[in-house]
Amino acid sequence: MFRSYAATEGVKDEGFNPPDAGDFNLPPFIDGNTFATKPILLAFFSVTLISIFFILASRKSALVPSKLQFAGESIYGFVRNDLGRDVIGHEFMRFVPYLFTLFTFILVNNIFGIIPLIQFPTMSRVSFPYVLAAITFFVFHYIGVRRHGIIAYLKGIMFIPGVPKPAYILITPLELATYFIVRPMTLSLRLFANMFAGHLLLLVFILGGEHLLSGVIGLKVVSPFSFVVAIALTFFEFMVQCLQAYIFTLLTALYITGALADEH
Repeated sequence: MFRSYAATEGVKDEGFNPPDAGDFNLPPFIDGNTFATKPILLAFFSVTLISIFFILASRKSALVPSKLQFAGESIYGFVRNDLGRDVIGHEFMRFVPYLFTLFTFILVNNIFGIIPLIQFPTMSRVSFPYVLAAITFFVFHYIGVRRHGIIAYLKGIMFIPGVPKPAYILITPLELATYFIVRPMTLSLRLFANMFAGHLLLLVFILGGEHLLSGVIGLKVVSPFSFVVAIALTFFEFMVQCLQAYIFTLLTALYITGALADEH
């Protein structure tokens, strides 16, 4: 597991140095290149893994699928049916490629956080969720403008049908803030915060157990409990990682549905 400059090169105390936000600021692996960092490498690595997996899964398609083909079709079928058809409706197929790409990319980069020798969730660096949220922000607004025209689309956002006109004084600014500020911010920060907090919690118990193991006899006895908690948290973190990929993609599908609706 990589730690920050402050943790690896700074002066260490004899006591336990708890992990903090500095452990997410990883040094570049190429001197002088600030973009050559582990999170960026993992993002490219995830694209390679996803591409290879689905190429192999679909290369020899058969009526009776192999285990690899079954796994690939199950993931695609889940996104296509549960996040596309059931949420968006009859126009869902146009958006399945984006939803499928979004879900698999987030899922793999989240799971990196519990993979031995990698142990870093890419989405714990806030810039990645920001970019994904910005793309979703552009997609659903573009869909809305294409479907309704920019005037009708903005009118539908600012003036909700059936609301008393005096209420627009309060509701219109709130709706504008919701569509143009709150949605992209909450979409990105929810994913980032969960990955950041989960990884930090794992670091606390793993590094804490290591520190206890190197202490006096009394502390050595307690250290296994820290590792047991870390193992339990790893399984819990896996569920959170899958859930966050699902939630991000589900909200994207819901925003697209709202942009397509006659009244949104």
